[in-house]
Amino acid sequence: MVAEELIGCGLYRRSSDGLVGGVIVETEAYGGPEDPASHAALYPRARATIMGSEPGTAYVYRSYGIHSCFNVVAKVAGGVGAVLIRAVEPTIGVELMRLRRGAKADTDLCRGPGRLCEAFAITSADAYTDVVVSDDVQFLSKDTLPVVSRSSRVGITRAVEAPWRFFVEGSRFVSSARVTSR
Repeated sequence: MVAEELIGCGLYRRSSDGLVGGVIVETEAYGGPEDPASHAALYPRARATIMGSEPGTAYVYRSYGIHSCFNVVAKVAGGVGAVLIRAVEPTIGVELMRLRRGAKADTDLCRGPGRLCEAFAITSADAYTDVVVSDDVQFLSKDTLPVVSRSSRVGITRAVEAPWRFFVEGSRFVSSARVTSR
């Protein structure tokens, strides 16, 4: 439910070199130990702890030791789960994002979780940030209600068929893999 509700919300990051932000256009949900694709199932001691933190806690990890991926803990009481923020349509601080990512097309600045983290300067140092009260990383309410579609998750090898990927239908800022709904 949270993964779908975050579509259309604003995501903003304030750092020493400026403010960047945009509209969330793609997310993926991950459950607890019962979800074979979840870090809670794959790494039950190391990562399930943070995924069981209070809702609104940032969970940032390195994918293949290369790219940071930004998640927010979202779960029922006593449960484990998180939402991966996969893509954002940049609206604020686009020049700063270009500096961080190189001279890329605007559509490629925040399309995919690794690119998003690079453009937003989100690192493992941001793990455990309470995004509900933080001034550094914030989610803001949506201004409009976008048309949200869903599909199977991408970039994973387990439980791929789970329809837990949500995105703005037709957005050119969504990850290139499977941009249409099922």
